[in-house]
Amino acid sequence: MQTLGWREWGKLPELAIDAINMKVDSGAKTSCLHAFAIEPFSLDGENWLKVWIHPEQDSDREHVFEARVFDQREVTDSGGHIELRYVIQTRLQLGDFDGPIQVTLSNRDTMKFRMLLGREAMRGRFCVDPAASYLLGE
Repeated sequence: MQTLGWREWGKLPELAIDAINMKVDSGAKTSCLHAFAIEPFSLDGENWLKVWIHPEQDSDREHVFEARVFDQREVTDSGGHIELRYVIQTRLQLGDFDGPIQVTLSNRDTMKFRMLLGREAMRGRFCVDPAASYLLGE
C-alpha cells in the first residue's frame, strides 16, 4: 500500500489533465474536481457534460473536456451546505495506482486546491501521512 502526503500531484488522462494538485481529504467521501461551468448535453441517448475548469490555482487558463454523467448526488460541503452535483467516473493515475474513480463536479474557484481526493478513491489503495507532502513526486 502506498503512502500519500496531505497533498499530491495526480493525472486524469481520460480528461487530458496531465497534472492536477490534489488535497488528500479523508473527511470527504467522494473526490471532487473543480468545474466553473458545466453544460449538459445528450449523445446517443446518454447524458453527457461539457466541463470547463481552471486546472491550476491562481491561473485563468481554461481546460475543457467532455464526460458521460455517471450519477447525480446531494453532497454536503465542509460548510454544511447541500449541493446537487454531477458525478463522473474517470481514470486516476497516482503513484502506482492507475484506475477508475468517481468524481463530483463543483466550483472550487475560491479553494486552494482544484481537486480533493476523497476516501472512496483511497480505500484499500493508500495510507495517508498528514505530516508529509508530495510523497509520490511533484
